[in-house]
Amino acid sequence: MGRLGPTEIILILVVIVLLFGAKKLPDMARSLGKSARILKSEAKAMKSESKDDAAAPADPPGDPLQKRTIQAAPGDVTSSRPVTEPTDRTTQR
Repeated sequence: MGRLGPTEIILILVVIVLLFGAKKLPDMARSLGKSARILKSEAKAMKSESKDDAAAPADPPGDPLQKRTIQAAPGDVTSSRPVTEPTDRTTQR
């Protein structure tokens, strides 16, 4: 299998424009970028959360279901949502 040359790339782009239409492509690109930002922020939150869990030896007493808000991207307040996560002491059904 060879590499894609400029002719093949142009042909692929023409097929994409014909399939989806020129009006929908900017919306699709925008939603793809937003999804990528959400994925990146979720991965960053999980990474920092695992570091915090390793540093804290025990859970403080309190509500077994902790509430926190995950933001999709800095400054993107439209897609933030409250999340209820079970702690290690709760059982999942």
